Amino acid sequence: MAIVKYTPFGDLRNLQEQMNRLLDMAWSRESGEELREGVWQPPVDIFEDENGVVIKAELPGIDQKDIEVKIEDNTLTIRGERKHDQEVKKENYHRVERYYGSFMRSFSLPTTIDRDTVKAVCDKGILTITLPRREETKPKQINVEVK
Repeated sequence: MAIVKYTPFGDLRNLQEQMNRLLDMAWSRESGEELREGVWQPPVDIFEDENGVVIKAELPGIDQKDIEVKIEDNTLTIRGERKHDQEVKKENYHRVERYYGSFMRSFSLPTTIDRDTVKAVCDKGILTITLPRREETKPKQINVEVK
């Protein structure tokens, strides 16, 4: 069994990030606007593999026509909007826990990304953006001869 070192500061940092997000949402809303509507950010996973960088964003309930992915000056921007269901009146809701309205996320990209071959696919509410590395920046294996 592996020994895992517990660091309480990781949990504290996570709590601080959640509180900052909540306060940013509360202070950035206009008067009369509900807390759940307006500013929100979909959660993302960003990881790197041998081919490049992959970004996965949770966007359930959003039409693909309402999602925009753009690269400008080594910055990837995901922008979109989750529209509120107009069939149900606001006064008929008992609880609203999902976020609605516009969102925008921006990420700095490394210079090794091949901008011409970037792909974005949305499947089952998960937007997957594949950012492959340029061929000249991929690691190259060099064989060592033994004599």
